Amino acid sequence: MAKKVVAGYRDKAAAKSYAKVIKAIKSPKTGAYTFKEEMVLADNVQEKLKN
Repeated sequence: MAKKVVAGYRDKAAAKSYAKVIKAIKSPKTGAYTFKEEMVLADNVQEKLKN
């Protein structure tokens, strides 16, 4: 029996769009970079990148 795809039935107008924000943060001790990933609303991307 085939599986039913549920994601295709949701209302696209009511759904919120998200974006993944990836920041490179330099460690003060070692100088190596680490990456911080965060899911934010698409409207708040520029605000998150300022911080």
